[in-house]
Order: sequence, then structure tokens, then C-alpha cells
Amino acid sequence: MKPIWIVDDDQSIRFVLEKALLRENLPTRSFTNPREVLAALESATEEDGPQILVSDIRMPGGSGLDLLEKVKLKLPGLPVIIMTAFSDLDSAVSAFQGGAFEYLPKPFDLPRAVELIRRAVEESQREEVAEERMAAAPEMLGQAPAMQDVFRAIGRLSQSMVTVMITGESGSGKELVARALHKHSPRANGPFIAINTAAIPKDLLESELFGHERGAFTGAQTLRRGRFEQADGGTLFLDEIGDMPFDLQTRLLRVLSDGHFYRVGGHNSVKANVRVIAATHQDLEQRVKEGSFREDLFHRLNVIRLRLPALRERREDVFMLTRHFLQQSASQLGVEPKRISDAALQRLSHFAFPGNVRQLENICHWLTVMAPAQVIEPKDLPPEVLSAAPLDSQTPARFEATEIAKPEAARTAEQLPSAHMPEAPAGLDRGVGGQTLAVWEIGLEAEALALLASGRSDVWDVLTRRFESRLIQTALANTHGRRIEAAHKLGIGRNTITRKIQELNLE
Repeated sequence: MKPIWIVDDDQSIRFVLEKALLRENLPTRSFTNPREVLAALESATEEDGPQILVSDIRMPGGSGLDLLEKVKLKLPGLPVIIMTAFSDLDSAVSAFQGGAFEYLPKPFDLPRAVELIRRAVEESQREEVAEERMAAAPEMLGQAPAMQDVFRAIGRLSQSMVTVMITGESGSGKELVARALHKHSPRANGPFIAINTAAIPKDLLESELFGHERGAFTGAQTLRRGRFEQADGGTLFLDEIGDMPFDLQTRLLRVLSDGHFYRVGGHNSVKANVRVIAATHQDLEQRVKEGSFREDLFHRLNVIRLRLPALRERREDVFMLTRHFLQQSASQLGVEPKRISDAALQRLSHFAFPGNVRQLENICHWLTVMAPAQVIEPKDLPPEVLSAAPLDSQTPARFEATEIAKPEAARTAEQLPSAHMPEAPAGLDRGVGGQTLAVWEIGLEAEALALLASGRSDVWDVLTRRFESRLIQTALANTHGRRIEAAHKLGIGRNTITRKIQELNLE
């Protein structure tokens, strides 16, 4: 292991830390001022550089905060612990803003100091392993078996020009798969054009897809090439194809049949050499039965179908994706990347993620901005994670283990309302006033008793908030985020669900 670098002008501080760390079999190297550290960094190799850096703030010959800034420019991933006197606590804020791992107030308790340094060492070693894995597989979207099946399918389709249908919940990464199919195809040098058919009004979608001639309608002052023409020689990705208006489905079928189409207001046929990849979160077979989707178009699109798993079906990928998104968010915001503790990762890996990978990305962006320290602990996670019961409260989270998917109804029953819900054997008959209690009601009773016994006076508010949060999140997951439909299924008004989402911080 690489040494721990200690920087302090006080010889007694250096001596005490050296001896304490030596007893823990942790090698050290000591310096008296920042200039010595910077000079040593210039000549250090990767093998003898610092594992972590422990530095005082006030020293002759330089400030520990200035040293922190310069070290982070050279070694952005190096954990730095800043030692500060109690009178320097304002400086601790500056230390965190500069990317410090933690600060250690003087005079410090030696066992606590050693424990903090050991935690920083473990975090540093985890980061090194994670960086190696990410460098070895920069294009991997996930390592779960379900995702490996997707990667294998992309590999098999790499030289094919066949039409592909990607299915999966909203936010699961369907466009990323479409881009991968394009990137590894013979059309990789051609354009990749993506369009969300559900996001464009019906009266504009036809022009968006096929273009229009000058004067075709009011405001059409010039000829416009549509998405099909723009994608000529490449790939056109039609997202949320299940929401395409029925009359436009006929025009799309014609293009898929022979590659010919007409611009809006045009009289000359246009031909485009385009590979179409479609995606939907809907059950197209059901929409065909309902008469809202053409059966012949369904069969034309459904040549090869790829199902993208929801994030809750590949929980072991949460570890890698979280680190990736934290790095990405920090880069976008121009700040030091946050680290995340194992306990926080375990809590995240047991979250249902109704918004899938997109929701995890948003959570990481929120943590980058809102988490108070450089290391994210469970208490720092956003309210929607903390208020939710784990997917599997009886089995400890393991990043290497594959989650056993459960029916949504069963999972919902297990989640309400507490992470500590007891299991009940089948056929359990326990009642109040002659009524049989369901498993989740028994859990609610146990949680209420525990809170009442603790002497709290806000039990009603606490449990009502948790109950409403889980109920609304489950309804939104069931309707793929459509609030009006979720409100209808819950039997509440549109304004009510909007107000509750704001009150419960579920945005």
C-alpha cells in the first residue's frame, strides 16, 4: 500500500500520528510544510505517491487550503483530510468546498483520527478499483446478466440492417441502446437522428418526420427536410412509437415498405435509405387489440425485439452507475466529484427506481449539489429514497448479487409502510373489530406502536407522509409517470396529486 502523507509544522503532531498509524500497519511519510509536499509530488511515481494526504491548515511557508487546491489539480481523486483548530471551523467550510474528504478538529482524539484515516484509505482503494473497472469497460451500460443479454444481442445485430424494436420502461436507457446499435453497425459513419413521437403535437409531427414544401401551410416559408431525409444513409430512432397518431402510422408503414414518401404539400416522391429503430414503454400487442395501433405496422417494426430491463431488475449495476453519474455531474458543474459510502450504496440499491436509470442520474446530480460533505452517507440521500421501504428488506444488499424480481403487487405490499415490516405466514388471521389485517397493515401497526412508545408527538404526520409518498410513487410507476392517469387510478383530483407531489418532495 502507498504511504499516508502527513503535513504539519508541529513535530509532536507528526510523531503521534506516525506511531498510531504504524501500529495499524499503515505506512507514513511526513512533511513540515506545503512546499516539501509539492516538490515530492513532482518527483513521485504512481507507486510511491500518497494513498491519502493529512494536512494542517496554518503552517509557515503555505496554507493547507492552498495545498489542497494544488494537490487536487494534480491528483483529483486523492482523499485529503484537513486538520484545523476549533477556531478555524470557518476554514472547514472552505476545505469542503475545495474537495476535502473530511476535516479533523484539533485537539483530536487519536483513535477517532486513526479511524477517519483508515476510512479514507478504504475509500481511496475502492475508488482505484472502480476506476480500473470503468477504464476496462468504458462503453458498458451495466454488468448484470440481464444487461449482458442486451449486449450480446447488440453484438449479433452489429452487421445487420434489420429493423429493431426496443421495449422497456421510461428512463431505462432505450436511446442509449439505439445509439449502440447504430455505432456498431455498417451505418456508423452516417447520421443518427432521434425523435420522440410523443413529444411533438400531432399537427406538427408529419412535417417533422417527412418535411414540407414551401407554402405547404401557414408559416412554411422555406422547404424543410424532415427527419427521414436527415437520417439518409444512417439510422432513425423513433422513440415512444406507441403514441404515434393512427393516420401517421399509415404513412410510416409506406416508408418502411419501400423507402418512399412525400413531403407535406409535395408532389414528388422522395426516397431515403434509412434504418429504423423504434422504442416504446407500452404494450403494443394490447394497443393493436384496442385498435389504436396498426397490426401491419406492428409486425413491420417488430422484426427483432430487445427488452431493456428496469433498473430494479439489475440492482448490482447501481454501484457502477452511481459512481459514473457522480463523476459526470461533477464534471458538468465544475466541482470535485463526491464519494459515496457503502451504506448509502446499499440503500440506493434497494430503492425501486420507478424512473429507472434516468432517476438515478437525477439523484446523483441532486447529491452533487445538495450533499453537505464529500462523502455521501445514507442520511444525505434525497427524501424519495429515505421515505421508501427497500425492495427486499429481509436480504442485505450485495452489489454482486442479482435481484430476484417479484410481481409489482407483491413488492408494493411488502414496501408499505416500513423498511422493518415483519413477514407473516400465509393464512395469518389477525383482526381488529372482526376485520382481518393484511401483512402491510400488521407492519403499520408495529411501526405505529414503536413510534408511540418512543414518546413522539408527530406519529400521525410521520406515517401519513410515508404512506402517501409510497402510494403516489407506486401509482406513478404504474402509469409511467403520467400524473393525470395516476390521480384517476387513485381516485383523487389532478390538483390534489400535483399538490401532494410538491408537499412530499416527489418532483
